[in-house]
Amino acid sequence: MKNKRLLLFLMVFSLAVSAFEMHKFYVSVTQINFAQDKKTIQITSRIFIDDLNNTLEKKHKKKFYIGSTKESDEELHLLKNYINENFSVKVNNKPKQVVYLDKEIEDDVIILYQVIRDIPKINSLEIKNTLLFDFLPEQQHIIHTQVLDKKQSALLTLENPAELLKY
Repeated sequence: MKNKRLLLFLMVFSLAVSAFEMHKFYVSVTQINFAQDKKTIQITSRIFIDDLNNTLEKKHKKKFYIGSTKESDEELHLLKNYINENFSVKVNNKPKQVVYLDKEIEDDVIILYQVIRDIPKINSLEIKNTLLFDFLPEQQHIIHTQVLDKKQSALLTLENPAELLKY
């Protein structure tokens, strides 16, 4: 009887664990900092590389290897275009050019570095992030900002892809 209970417990436990493992979270984190002395907004985004590659593959109907030794210049160009199409920032109600600087890979995450230049003062930031929404509607983007001594955060989703933050 004791063995049957143990066996039943193990079966239920393994089923619960496998069900939990099948559920994947689709979350990115973006940090936006205002460097007043440099008059720049520095942007760092962390996105799961497999989600990004899968989205680019579906969009362009070809295999992508961003973050691997097989990564091509064409893939990097398409990545930059995709970011420009799906990530934007307005400063003081004016659209600003977000410039891609570089990327690095850390485990299963791609870290994207971007900058907005010539920003003397910030009264408001409107951040729009629709990355991955076209093929992962459950994707969420956590945005953290620091402008001078004021920190704010926002959660962007398919239903709410943009947020206006005032300082």
